[in-house]
Amino acid sequence: MTQPFRIEVLTSKRHRKGFACGDDALDRYFSERVTQDIRRRITACYVALENKTDCIAAYYTLSAADIPLSDIPKEMIKRLPRYPSIPVARLGRLAVDLKYQGHRLGGSLLWDALLRSSRSEIAVFGLIVDAKNDPAEAFYRHHGFVAFGSIPRQFILPLNGLPSLHK
Repeated sequence: MTQPFRIEVLTSKRHRKGFACGDDALDRYFSERVTQDIRRRITACYVALENKTDCIAAYYTLSAADIPLSDIPKEMIKRLPRYPSIPVARLGRLAVDLKYQGHRLGGSLLWDALLRSSRSEIAVFGLIVDAKNDPAEAFYRHHGFVAFGSIPRQFILPLNGLPSLHK
């Protein structure tokens, strides 16, 4: 069976203006600023394309970060070295166009981000995210993320121990 979507790196050749997820800040960022951040090497952006139409159905951004070891939940730091901070990947934005919501694209993009982070030649301990609102918080908790640090709605998912990531 053919998959309805494929995920690839956003290129400057892709038309982004028609994307609308229902959140003005996410829509505006994608249409106006994402390519600047890519050129500046601030973030990488991946898009889900509908195979039938080649339209952008969803996107997410991924960048490098670090977090203080003291912010990591105690049950996660048992085997970590006592460095002041640890490297992580940051899922900065994740959005699905209104026309494609309900197709489980958010979970597919999240899995893609976990795979890319895990397979990166640059080692990272986990994937972190700042949930924007209650539905986003529920989404990340549903996928196994746990709160960390003192900032509300900040979540982490360690990459070690996830099934089928290290191929």
